[in-house]
Amino acid sequence: MADPPRRRFRRRGEPDGPRPLGEGIEAAVERLGGGDAAAVGALFGRWEEIAGSALAEHVVPIRMTGGVLHVAADHASWATQVRTLAPSLLRRVNEVTGLVPERLDVTVRRS
Repeated sequence: MADPPRRRFRRRGEPDGPRPLGEGIEAAVERLGGGDAAAVGALFGRWEEIAGSALAEHVVPIRMTGGVLHVAADHASWATQVRTLAPSLLRRVNEVTGLVPERLDVTVRRS
């Protein structure tokens, strides 16, 4: 006879399985940088409005941790551009989302 399937556990020893949607959203937001779920959702959902359409085509937010907004650019030239625009971009993030990023970290990830 086959062994029964092993139970998987989440981080704190809680059994894995169905859980309320709110818990899942909170866990996802925590992985993306924690804080207010609506604000983090606005950062990702309204990125084109925040960054502008041209920049948003080439630079995307990854997460926000410890006051640092981490973004990925698809080319070094776009990374340079977003670093130059960092002060105004961070101000715009605050205006649209209420988040207060202190600095911007840019990674180049080629498609």
